[in-house]
Amino acid sequence: MCICVNCHYVDRCQTYNAVETQHEQPHLTETPDFEPQDPTINVHIRPHQDYVEMEWDVVGCESFLQETGKWAKLRPGEPIPT
Repeated sequence: MCICVNCHYVDRCQTYNAVETQHEQPHLTETPDFEPQDPTINVHIRPHQDYVEMEWDVVGCESFLQETGKWAKLRPGEPIPT
């Protein structure tokens, strides 16, 4: 799971914005203004018969600041990305 869903900076983060793009999800913001320090991204590649699925997860970041439920507060009622 992406640690960003519980990060204070999720709605301003350039890296999370890129992850949203990769997952073809709506952006929390179109103009992120926070550049995180040393994010670590795992990319899971799952080949299927006629396409390749890629899942991007931020698993580490020097800028991570815990704010439990931050993403859920911004998108109430929507399923939390896993």
